[in-house]
Amino acid sequence: MKSLILAAGLALGMTTIAHAATEEYTLDASHSQIVFDYNHLGFSTTTGMFSGFEGTIEFDAQDPSKSSVSIEFPADSLITGWDARTKHFLTADFFDAEANPEISFKSTSIEVTGEKTGKITGDLTLNGVTKPITIDATMTQMGEHPMEKKPWVGFDGTTVIKRSDFDMGMYAPYVSDDVQVRISIEAMKAAAE
Repeated sequence: MKSLILAAGLALGMTTIAHAATEEYTLDASHSQIVFDYNHLGFSTTTGMFSGFEGTIEFDAQDPSKSSVSIEFPADSLITGWDARTKHFLTADFFDAEANPEISFKSTSIEVTGEKTGKITGDLTLNGVTKPITIDATMTQMGEHPMEKKPWVGFDGTTVIKRSDFDMGMYAPYVSDDVQVRISIEAMKAAAE
């Protein structure tokens, strides 16, 4: 999730901008979310969300496939809209937030598939288990932020995560093992040191 993702959207839309070296972008935690949904017993689609990310994108404009992304966020930033469900999800039955307080994603490769699209593959660590995932990413916009007056980038991503891969398969298959994940990220150019 962490996920997810980030450099492809960035790498994709910035291929026409000439920069001399890798540039660092930091996530805007107030405008970055991961939303997930799953089927509940065939009766409904239930949704949850994470926010409050920390992370960086290292962007190589000369060769976007050499860019990278790294993000992490606290498991207990989970929002489900129902307190009892949120508390249950944070127990050892699912996220085990006490034993595994952080969720992270570190890219291992980026494949640019179009002018504004790409696939970011990386290692997702969730519930103490690390597995590779691939995120389909699309650049939504890049340019100067109208209020912050600095370079900004945004993108959306999607992936599917199998709960049982991360030792979170309770109630599967009645509650779907596959979880649909949607990511929306904003990132700002890091201040020069």
